[in-house]
Amino acid sequence: QVQLIESGGGLVQAGGSLRLSCAASGRDFSNYIMGWFRQAPGKERDFVSAIHRSGIGTDYVDSVKGRFTIFRDNSKNTVYLQMNSLKPEDTAVYYCAASSYGTIGRGASIYNYWGQGTQVTVSS
Repeated sequence: QVQLIESGGGLVQAGGSLRLSCAASGRDFSNYIMGWFRQAPGKERDFVSAIHRSGIGTDYVDSVKGRFTIFRDNSKNTVYLQMNSLKPEDTAVYYCAASSYGTIGRGASIYNYWGQGTQVTVSS
């Protein structure tokens, strides 16, 4: 069992930055692929980024490439999402998720555990 707690969300102006953190409790954090998803009001939950167990190997949705960076510290059982050059369309609740699947994937169904989410609001 893995419990995930996100933090770091907030209100920021367009062009600003935020760093989201996701702390995991439980065993074997390094055995999980970690992902970030987001859900805007009235929309489905969408994939944002994911990182391999080792931290080598990442994936990003096109709309955040070059602006967002995912990284993890397995010694701290934490995964991060550094978000730069934020845009109003990045406004959403951001969720951290853990997957025991074999490879990085974008489908929500392969993620076994989810956090409660943290709100990110980008004003124009």
